[in-house]
Amino acid sequence: MNADPYRLANVPGLTRVENTDLQQLMARCAELTRPAYPHQQVYGRYCTIQEYVDCPPELAYEYLRQGHHLEEWTFSLRDFAPTGTPGLWAGDDRLEEKTRIYCKVVANAEAMTVDFHCSWDQSDKLWMVYLMRVVPAQLVFDKPGSVITWTNCRHPYYDRNPYPDLSPRADRPWVGDYWDLFYAGHTVEMANLKAILEHRHQRGLPVSSSPRATVTR
Repeated sequence: MNADPYRLANVPGLTRVENTDLQQLMARCAELTRPAYPHQQVYGRYCTIQEYVDCPPELAYEYLRQGHHLEEWTFSLRDFAPTGTPGLWAGDDRLEEKTRIYCKVVANAEAMTVDFHCSWDQSDKLWMVYLMRVVPAQLVFDKPGSVITWTNCRHPYYDRNPYPDLSPRADRPWVGDYWDLFYAGHTVEMANLKAILEHRHQRGLPVSSSPRATVTR
């Protein structure tokens, strides 16, 4: 007798070899595979991009985990300086005039993950979380270099500004207004990241740069 201690047979909607044959699986996969997909369906709740970079993963991770490099590869984050809170930095997001952005880097060297916890206007709740991971390309592509992934989840605050009174002006657009452009915008920034890492590595230059002199804000 095949015991089912977790009673999976009672869980509705599971597709497993126990209840689905190969032909049924192929038919289901065909239903889920389309020649084109609506943007909202693909990027409505999550935005994930990835890129191969001809740079050793250890160097790519070391570069990403140092938050001051955001000023190099992002389109608009500039002038970061440490705040009075350990690990928290403040800078300007020049995407919108007079917009302050706060950022804390949470990194794990063993997994080579680098998460940027950010927010506009205030630092009490860092709700804009950019999840990045460096994967050795040797592991997945059987060649030197890195694969870098980057995921954003659509936090409810993207749809409404929870701190409208902190906006520098009443007519300033909200960061969530740009959500439909996240895939395109992050692709541009990933291309910047790739270009910087490959340019320095291929020329034998130090991949990471020293942080500029900053003044605590």
